[in-house]
Amino acid sequence: MTTAMTRTEPVGSAPALAPGSRVGIIAGGGSLPVEVADGLAAQGYAPFILLMEGEADRKQQLGRYEHVTMALEQIGSLVSTLKRHGVTHLVLAGEIKRRPRLRNMRPSLGLLAIVPSVVVALARGDDGLLKVLTRGLERRGITVVGAHEIVPDLAAGEGTLTAATPKQSDWRDIEAGRAAAKTIGALDIGQAAIAIGGRVIALEGIEGTAGLLERTRELRGHGRLAGKTRGVLVKCAKPGQELRADLPSIGPQTVEAAHAAGLAGIAVEAGRSLILEGPATLARANALGLFIVGFPATEPANGR
Repeated sequence: MTTAMTRTEPVGSAPALAPGSRVGIIAGGGSLPVEVADGLAAQGYAPFILLMEGEADRKQQLGRYEHVTMALEQIGSLVSTLKRHGVTHLVLAGEIKRRPRLRNMRPSLGLLAIVPSVVVALARGDDGLLKVLTRGLERRGITVVGAHEIVPDLAAGEGTLTAATPKQSDWRDIEAGRAAAKTIGALDIGQAAIAIGGRVIALEGIEGTAGLLERTRELRGHGRLAGKTRGVLVKCAKPGQELRADLPSIGPQTVEAAHAAGLAGIAVEAGRSLILEGPATLARANALGLFIVGFPATEPANGR
């Protein structure tokens, strides 16, 4: 891949919601829950918000919608809470930084039904847990949908999305980073990699993308990276990932951190990545002279 792509519309379409449908949002940290809630409201649907205790950090913005606060350890009452509020569809939105502590869970029939699956899923990693959660909810009559399905404009489009465009050398970095991100994704380790000068220099770990970019910033003055310029942050979905939850995402803070790390741009998998606070993210990239590009997905867009 050596040439820039032209911008296309984001991949995805809003699911058809029957009259009387209601969408609930499990709200973690960051702006995504707010963007999904506001997107639903703009379409004429009143969302129901489950603010995850200790995780949701946009309570003031989300508080204008009907909501309750729930601890991760109350997962056993999730389905009954959703059904009590008439929820038919559910979106998992925002960052959940910790896993539930099984020893602190309150005993209930709902909990006893899911604990064996949750224990197995925790051993499989984050994506295993998400798959068990979504399938368990759907068996109990709740349809799980992706944030990008509810608000299609959140999904990254294919092509160059900014004024700056990748150079030929940047495409080598994008390809190297894409291959590395897919490799660690298959191991359920992370979703991102950074390549500089045609080779991968850092992989995302448990610290997330912010930590990955901070490590890269610190590495700039050391060893073989000293004097190297440009470089690309690449993010893509894990192979076989449950696309209705935990899609890779970027936002204004990602752009700022990529610039601080001396990178030339960011590449994300089109249709399978989210651009949060889209206008602000693209405007900041343009102001800093960074490119943002969506490269074609290598798996079917629905990923289910």
